Amino acid sequence: MKLSKQMILSFVSLVIVSILIISSVSNIMINRSFKFYLTEEREDKFKRIYKEINTSYIDNDFKLDSMELKHLSLSNDIVITIKDLNGKTKYSSKRMGMGRMYGNMHNNSMQNNDNFIEKSYTLYNDNNPIAYLLIGYVDNAYLTDSANLFKNALFRSFIISGFITILIGLIISIILSKRLTKPLIMIKNTANEIKEGNLNASSNIDTDIKEIIELSNSINFLGKTLKNQEDIRKRYALDISHELRTPLTTLQTHLEAIIDGVWDPTKEHLEILMSETRRLKILIDNLKDSFTQEEYKVNLNKSTFNISTVVKDTIIAFLPIYNSKNYNIKYDIEDNIEVFMDKDKIKQIINNLLSNGVRYLGENGEVFIELKRSQTNLVLTIKDNGIGIKKENLPFIFDRFFRVDSSRNKETGGTGLGLSIVESIVKAHNGEINVESLENEFTKFTIVFPL
Repeated sequence: MKLSKQMILSFVSLVIVSILIISSVSNIMINRSFKFYLTEEREDKFKRIYKEINTSYIDNDFKLDSMELKHLSLSNDIVITIKDLNGKTKYSSKRMGMGRMYGNMHNNSMQNNDNFIEKSYTLYNDNNPIAYLLIGYVDNAYLTDSANLFKNALFRSFIISGFITILIGLIISIILSKRLTKPLIMIKNTANEIKEGNLNASSNIDTDIKEIIELSNSINFLGKTLKNQEDIRKRYALDISHELRTPLTTLQTHLEAIIDGVWDPTKEHLEILMSETRRLKILIDNLKDSFTQEEYKVNLNKSTFNISTVVKDTIIAFLPIYNSKNYNIKYDIEDNIEVFMDKDKIKQIINNLLSNGVRYLGENGEVFIELKRSQTNLVLTIKDNGIGIKKENLPFIFDRFFRVDSSRNKETGGTGLGLSIVESIVKAHNGEINVESLENEFTKFTIVFPL
């Protein structure tokens, strides 16, 4: 069943049950209150009749006008009887002459009723009892035509109110269900579009319900994330294709030239082929490493070594490369820092960062390397004064194949895998790597290893 139908059905059912409960409780309480009110009114009426008869009886020398009693009896739908102190009947509305047949029929019908009750009152003269007044009535006589009319009108009002309430509840439930289900349907359709491959789909809903807004934002975020991943995958494919095509094309061209006799298989030409072969091997190895980041967690060959010496030796190995381009390397290495890490992987980190540095330095290029130890951490900092990185590119520099220079110039562009591999090694050692950069001013990598 659709959510909208379930909501409408549930809401209307709740309204109906609520109306039934309220109506039942209200009807019981009103009947009790109405009965109590009418009973009290009847008692007040009997007291007034008693006082009237007691006064008249004394004022008329202990005599009563039978016609007045008859009228009083018929007008109040009661039977009036007066007995002396010995219990002998002196007056009774059941025996009075005028209208005898009607009176007898009325009184007999009342007395034959199972709920006929007589209430006794004592007539006094100066606080001395002089006779007894008996007022007979049917117990449910308070339910007069007017009372029944009122109760029926009240019952009808409950029914009409119930129908109106159910109708209003139905309208409200339809409005609420549409308000809730319409954005949910839009979100569902967006999710289906994403499932079908339309990663640009997004749900733009108009609602003030916080949970639905959060759900819509989550679906939109999911779509954008999948779109970004799809774009990265396509870029990976293009970059892999390009990076593999370049050395392969060089190899193919040189080999065809040698086969066709255009070039002689001299040492110089074979060195070119070997250089491209080595480049291709490095590319494939980097590619393999970049897609197997998890292996750094299981294949680290850790040992205890002096990282200060390793960093210095690696820097010294790069000095000729930097000096040939008139670049400088400066460093501040704290001596004799013993660590338990993968020595080769640490060398690879420094190699990759220094290789990146030499590509992006300009005139008066300089790289500064610092290694310091605190009580709990080992901090390696590599900062250069090169071309820097644009602010919008900073979040992506550790992505596989991402390259700041999209032109893929051999002089500046690498494989786009170096920093991805560096990040993997750092994380495998439970470390953190951060980058700061300002375009045309500097780039600074900070690596923190726990000791």
